[in-house]
Amino acid sequence: MPALKDEIDKVIEVSSRSLLRVAPPPVRYWLLWDMLQSPSEDPRFLAAAEECKTYLPRLRLLERLGEDGTWPISRTRKMAEDAGPGPPYGWTYITMLRNLDALGDSRTTKDEGHVGAAVERILGWQTKEGYIPGPWERFPLPQYNGYALRNLTTLGMGSDPRVHKIERWLLDMQRSDGGWVIPYIQDIKYLPRYKHMKMREFTRIVNQGQIPYTGDRALDDIPSCIWTTMMVVRGLVAGQIAKTDKRLLNGAELFLNGFFKENHHTTFFKEKGHWTKLKYPTYFGSGLCALDLLTFLGFGPGDERMDKPIRWLLGARSKDGFWSRSDRPHPETDMWITEVALSILIRYSRMY
Repeated sequence: MPALKDEIDKVIEVSSRSLLRVAPPPVRYWLLWDMLQSPSEDPRFLAAAEECKTYLPRLRLLERLGEDGTWPISRTRKMAEDAGPGPPYGWTYITMLRNLDALGDSRTTKDEGHVGAAVERILGWQTKEGYIPGPWERFPLPQYNGYALRNLTTLGMGSDPRVHKIERWLLDMQRSDGGWVIPYIQDIKYLPRYKHMKMREFTRIVNQGQIPYTGDRALDDIPSCIWTTMMVVRGLVAGQIAKTDKRLLNGAELFLNGFFKENHHTTFFKEKGHWTKLKYPTYFGSGLCALDLLTFLGFGPGDERMDKPIRWLLGARSKDGFWSRSDRPHPETDMWITEVALSILIRYSRMY
């Protein structure tokens, strides 16, 4: 173990020095946040925080955000959206989630530009049960509610009762194995009456309201979806729930136990290879996202299940000391990936 810690600490030292030299302000801000015990007193941290205000990608997103809280989408996607039920079903909502995610990472709050209009629009779609419908189906999708929860909280809405209502709905949907799934697909699709129906046809009649959801969990013994669970935990971690909460830890246990394994559900990243794909943003889950959440929640060297994933992360580092996007390297994206990887290693090392 000491040898591995020495290796980790050396990687942190060398790669952090390189990253801090070239990274844009928000990347430096978050890396320093994890590196320093008292970041608010460090001049480098204060400078990075100030420079985030003039970070061009952030300013461009704010400039393109309309007074109605939406960003423009392509004409083709707008036509498709208008032909259906409209937002939150379609690309308008997807675009809002993705851009708000980027704004949150760049230290933006609800009080800037029209961000407040965007978060109010999202919360205006909330159902009486507590979830935000869409973006693709007429039935609730826990993974996108975790995504929305993360954005709303990061942008400064964490104390809003409507946001707490999303948290409560997600926790109510947690299954006995600690994880989450798309409730209709888990609880109803595999019942004898529907299990031989093609997924497209099943989805169609559910969206038309022909199959009522009773909340019965007749198939609770079937494992939850790894990636749905990861997206939900990502949202809950950003919220007001204590990171020692057993419900959060049970969710994390599910994807820690499933690390490098095939997902049970064909609807969401079934292949084992998805674990080792490096990408940013991480909102659809990956091995990198899993380790980010796990180390934040306190899973460290004392848990032998963490050893193999941490060694994989060390081995995924490029010769230049950075971690690079798996599909095709990209200078700025790779700096974000490297920041996440280093923050994971910093937290892990401190737990020895």
